[in-house]
Amino acid sequence: MKIGAHVSTAGGIGNAVARGQEIGCEAIQIFGSSPQTWAFKPVPGEQIELFKQGLADAGIGPVFLHAIYLINLGTPNKDNLRKGIDSLINYMNLAANIGAAGVIFHPGSHGGRGYEAVLPQTVDAIKTVLDASPDGPCLAVENMAGMGQHIGARFDELGGILQAVDSPRLKICLDTQHAFAAGYDLTNPQGIRAMLDELDAGPGSANVVAVHANDSKRVCGSGVDRHDNIGDGFIGEEGFAAIMGNPAFADVPFLLEVPGFEGHGPDRQNIDILKRIRQQAGLSP
Repeated sequence: MKIGAHVSTAGGIGNAVARGQEIGCEAIQIFGSSPQTWAFKPVPGEQIELFKQGLADAGIGPVFLHAIYLINLGTPNKDNLRKGIDSLINYMNLAANIGAAGVIFHPGSHGGRGYEAVLPQTVDAIKTVLDASPDGPCLAVENMAGMGQHIGARFDELGGILQAVDSPRLKICLDTQHAFAAGYDLTNPQGIRAMLDELDAGPGSANVVAVHANDSKRVCGSGVDRHDNIGDGFIGEEGFAAIMGNPAFADVPFLLEVPGFEGHGPDRQNIDILKRIRQQAGLSP
């Protein structure tokens, strides 16, 4: 079980490795471009080589790319749908070039039309991305918090997407805060077992390739996407001990997307808390 965090690529992708090392990361997640814009600039070859060499020297891995936030595979706007597909293809190509394990993305919102209404479009879009992507990295759809008519807040919805796409390259990223906000009680082993039972009845827990390890600023079932530092939120350290102690996650990287105890994003203190919990669970990196 590797523990890491989302780290900044400011100044060039090669700088991300040192930032990860600084806070004790064993794995990292990065953006390949600004997450709030459609623009994508190819990463220069020298930056890619610097990044890959840095990873090798630091012994950090796996690496995941997080897709931009504008992607909505349920949108009725065909232009924006095309932009979202193209963005994911760009990211999958970048993932292959840097040796990343995969690209994590938010599926978007059905906009009030309902999950079933947008499922065929969502499935076709994902198939288009995978058909146009190089071999190697997976595409991992992230469970959502339920706010704003999200697609995929429930695991049966993710299961429907995976079943319809029917590709071994489509996987899942499980966000603990999103799951908690969607009504899954992750504060105790029984609640986690119930979530896993639903997960196994749909997409299957074996398809989880990464966990976004985030505590929650809001109560269970709130539907609100608000991350908190580990132990400061409503999941709490006991909840994370139960999550990390479940055998389903023994070989899955845990990646922090928390505000940080000083407000500057994921930090060593959050990393150290997860490492302590991992050690108490008798797990190894």
